Amino acid sequence: MASNLMGKYCVTVSSSLVLTVLVALTVQVFYFSPIDPVLLDIKPAASSTKNNHLQNLIKLGEGFLKQPEDVCVDKEGTMYTATRDGWIKRLQRNEINWENWKHIESSTLLGITTAKDGGLIVCDTNKGLLKVTEDGFSVLTSQVNGSQLRFADDVIEASDGNIYFSVGSTKFDLHNWYLDVLEARPHGQLLKYNPISNETVVILDNLGFANGVALSKQEDYLLVCESWKFRCLRHWLKGANKGKTDIFIENLPGGPDNINLAPDGSFWIALLQMTSEGLGFVHTSKISKHLVASFPRLINLVNGVTKSATVVNVANDGKIIKKFDDNNGKVITFVTSAMVFEDHLYLGSLTSNFVGKLPLHMA
Repeated sequence: MASNLMGKYCVTVSSSLVLTVLVALTVQVFYFSPIDPVLLDIKPAASSTKNNHLQNLIKLGEGFLKQPEDVCVDKEGTMYTATRDGWIKRLQRNEINWENWKHIESSTLLGITTAKDGGLIVCDTNKGLLKVTEDGFSVLTSQVNGSQLRFADDVIEASDGNIYFSVGSTKFDLHNWYLDVLEARPHGQLLKYNPISNETVVILDNLGFANGVALSKQEDYLLVCESWKFRCLRHWLKGANKGKTDIFIENLPGGPDNINLAPDGSFWIALLQMTSEGLGFVHTSKISKHLVASFPRLINLVNGVTKSATVVNVANDGKIIKKFDDNNGKVITFVTSAMVFEDHLYLGSLTSNFVGKLPLHMA
């Protein structure tokens, strides 16, 4: 009799404990979840051959460059990148060693571009849009419509001096960027800064994680990438379609990150593996999204950007010309930018300690 009572007591205690844990988990997931998600319906990309060409790259500055997200080159042929330790580092033409150029107290430097009057324009997700010169740095703009810029991502300057840049998300910061993917609500923006009037205006709003920006060779249109929509939009700046926006390319085989104009008028786009293989179902269930968003370890499991690397070359008609990858991430992963200079493709990455250099004649 005593043993039966003890067994029933243990069962009751165990059931209560399980119920308590389930209630606590439910409260954590649904009441303290950082996202208000909707389902993300992504059309499957057309299958393509994996060639692992990126495994043939040359590593520049290995060990000296901490997660160089973007790369640009000035008119003298000097290459620049911004790293997670707050340095703008540069590589002079015909040199082999990178040097520390300018330091900014920040771990959130992202897109960079050369300025027409010298120096660089740099996106800092915390400070806003920066101008960096030999004399140091200054903040060009840190607000739009009276609100603080939260996530300046990529930038390009037009020949007329206007500066176009993206805001990845007005809700989530750089360190929580994948929450924007999980929530799948459009918080991104495309902005224009006019240095003459010192005015910043919103050109496009409600974008699906606005990322890379690039001008066409004739500067008649501007491209902006929407990472979790797997597409790039085209906003017309000149001609009969001025002011209109259409889709430049969609159903990309990865989420587009930075985009750069090539000398021949085509574009190079770095693509991200947004979800780990076999876990795409997470984006089709609100319960799954809440659960993943509530536990950082699950985010790292679902997020696939560190598994592989892919870049594509897209013609000005929106058709893919070339595709290079490192299918299993043997040499490089999480490629965030691809830029052509003197018949070589230069790659930035948020998981590497080098800038990749790929001879295009060998690829």
